Amino acid sequence: MLYYLLHSINQAYSPPGLGVVEYLTFRASAAAITALLITLLAGPAFIAYLRSRFIEPVKEEAPPEHRKKKDLPTMGGLLIIFSFEVSVLLWSKFDDPHVWLIMLAVLWMGAVGFVDDYSKVVLKIKGGLSPRWKLLAQVALGLVVGIYTSLDPAFSVLMSETAVPFFKHFTIDYGYFYIPVVIFIITALSNAVNLTDGLDGLASGSSAIVVFGLGGFAYLAGNAVYATYLSIPFIPGGGEIAVVCMALVMASVGFLWFNSNPAEIFMGDTGSLALGSGIGVIALLIKQELLLPVMAGVFFLETLSVSLQVLYFKYTKMRFGQGRRIFLMAPLHHHFQLKGWAEQKIVIRFWIVTIVFFLASLMTLKLR
Repeated sequence: MLYYLLHSINQAYSPPGLGVVEYLTFRASAAAITALLITLLAGPAFIAYLRSRFIEPVKEEAPPEHRKKKDLPTMGGLLIIFSFEVSVLLWSKFDDPHVWLIMLAVLWMGAVGFVDDYSKVVLKIKGGLSPRWKLLAQVALGLVVGIYTSLDPAFSVLMSETAVPFFKHFTIDYGYFYIPVVIFIITALSNAVNLTDGLDGLASGSSAIVVFGLGGFAYLAGNAVYATYLSIPFIPGGGEIAVVCMALVMASVGFLWFNSNPAEIFMGDTGSLALGSGIGVIALLIKQELLLPVMAGVFFLETLSVSLQVLYFKYTKMRFGQGRRIFLMAPLHHHFQLKGWAEQKIVIRFWIVTIVFFLASLMTLKLR
């Protein structure tokens, strides 16, 4: 809305300096600052309100150090979603369907996460929303995104093809498997971020780094010259995704102000599912979903640790009559917690690893 207001003033009166509103980099920066300020300014009152109503119960199976985190409010993801959505509405172009699909994904899974958190905290339903209903919501979102991008002429030319990292001028056409791939990516990413959300600042900080990286790729993909030079798919209008990405980055960073150790608030499934689905849809729209195991490597490792733990436990129980474990506890961050690592050290080291994965993803631009 602010973009259109300033654009109209610039068109009518052409005041000096106001032309910068037409630049993508300016609007991306403005969206980032707006999201950060909204989060920081609204945070204290929002936390106070949640503290009076929504205190997250500590899981019985949590590590001893984690059990000390009682009387902390959850559903902090609402703060991320609010600051993100408002910032995008203020600074993005409404006629770009990329923007609406990402906003929809964040709102959709944020609502599912809210129902899950509300069920656990207020209704006292152990485990919250049934995994079956979560999966159904993820599949439904995947169907909406997949079908819409298949039918809309703005997407249909490119959407069934995707870039392959490390290979120049090589693409894969999903064909009839496109919609199942969309469903899988959205489901996998939303669950992966949800699994990673176990330590103060881990999910919010890691998500900010990953989305920042995707925002860089979106900016390049939206520029025909850069896309051609770097041999990545040119996405007409894809540069607008960079504005959305920067809003989501700084909404997460602003939340990190309150979520860093010792945390004042948890994001809950409201935030983790919203961030994960947003990451998945962004990657799909800029045709970099096959880069996610690199770009979002920490989320991939966290999910892999859970899968390996469950499979190995079931295999050894069937083979030897007693289940055995690969890790002291899964997801992976709890393994290091039980090994005696301080929580702050685990989180910062995971951030460092995420940055390394981000740099490795940038290397793929030239290793083609």
